Amino acid sequence: MKMAFYGSSLLSSYWNGAATYYRGLLKALAQLGYEITFYEPDVYDRQKNRDIEAPDWCTVVVYEATQHALMQVAARAASADIVVKASGVGFEDEALLRAVLDHARSDALVVFWDVDAPATLAQLRDEPDHPLHGALQEIDLVLTYGGGDPVVWAYRAMGANECVPIYNALDPQTHHPVASNARFACDLAFLGNRLPDREARVEAFFLDPASQLPKQRFLLGGSGWGDKPLPANVGWLGHVGTRDHNAFNVTPKAVLNISRDSMAVNGFSPATRVFEAAGAGACLITDAWLGVELFLKPDEEILVARDGGDVAEIMR
Repeated sequence: MKMAFYGSSLLSSYWNGAATYYRGLLKALAQLGYEITFYEPDVYDRQKNRDIEAPDWCTVVVYEATQHALMQVAARAASADIVVKASGVGFEDEALLRAVLDHARSDALVVFWDVDAPATLAQLRDEPDHPLHGALQEIDLVLTYGGGDPVVWAYRAMGANECVPIYNALDPQTHHPVASNARFACDLAFLGNRLPDREARVEAFFLDPASQLPKQRFLLGGSGWGDKPLPANVGWLGHVGTRDHNAFNVTPKAVLNISRDSMAVNGFSPATRVFEAAGAGACLITDAWLGVELFLKPDEEILVARDGGDVAEIMR
């Protein structure tokens, strides 16, 4: 079966945490015999910061960030048996959704894949006129990046025909133990882009413990932190490509996962980083969120911190 997948980026994780999620899922689908074409816009310098070249298990079409190019690739939905529009594509998402729905065949399975469901649902509650409200009637299936029953119930209440969470997982071919790398040597490391709905939690769970433990070395990876005041014992690495994630995870004494506000409040939303770190064999600390025990065993496979004080106590 032919699948047309419209997403943020398969080739680059630059300002795109969903890249690893997409790669693992689509590679597995390709191994089952699906013929996949992934359409991604050339935005946010992602093509200048590719982690991988186009894989042999998927055709990747990179299109210009123009209305003309968007309409051209949306028209190709007509040749697919399964049409997937992901959230957070990064260029004219609402127009892309409308165009893809208009071009999809009547016998095609049409899927909306929400990789940020708690935030999307909050937006839908605040915006009764949001185009997705009406589009849900035309969409056969909503798939979400985790979220559990709260997300499923909310989407069904808003008119979705069906909603199924597809949780993060581990691709052992890409995330596994490797040799340590001196570049990432430290006591505690955190990898995450600077986002408005996570920054306060990064301050509480990472920067505050760093201030409490001045003799320990902390490392911050991710984009957007260049002008952020940091304690003297915190080093900033900038963007860390996926090819370096294994070494980033295994080298420090411990690595930290910090959820975005909406994910923490909703629960049942383990981040890609959690499974990347687990696959590499890291000592993993996470902020507390509802449902963590459904994925990893607290105190055995993962250490759970309720606040920055817990993080500091673990690191002592």
